[in-house]
Amino acid sequence: MTETPSDRPAVRVICVDSGGRVLLLHWHDPVSGRVFWEPPGGGIDPGETPLDAARRELREETGLPGEAIRDVCVRVDRDFHWLGRHYVKVEPFYLARFGGSPAVRPGGFTPEENETYLGHAWLTREEITALPNIDPPHLLTAVAPLLTAEG
Repeated sequence: MTETPSDRPAVRVICVDSGGRVLLLHWHDPVSGRVFWEPPGGGIDPGETPLDAARRELREETGLPGEAIRDVCVRVDRDFHWLGRHYVKVEPFYLARFGGSPAVRPGGFTPEENETYLGHAWLTREEITALPNIDPPHLLTAVAPLLTAEG
């Protein structure tokens, strides 16, 4: 039987602190056993704009203010498996800049997210490059226009 990939709409947020570090969340997929890092984000609810979804997801997954997200994004190709489902789609990745390195306090996780979340880190580009499993694998190249955007 051929698997039909899901194209459920979703968004991601590239959070950058005052030192140029990027916030990534650390996850474990109990179905595949895969452990990986990715930017905060998630699905777009019916009737929600991508920007509104990005702001909601940022608040839920990090406790950071959604209003920090700028109305600028790049579209990133995604092809990944999560909890036994295959996803193939293009997602908007938005930019949020923060002074300092604000505390991350997830507060709106679903039960599924609570079971799979391993933590987070503010990482330099060099540290991101050295990670063994980042999603998407071409993250830094894909979001380069956001990372070089004026402060």
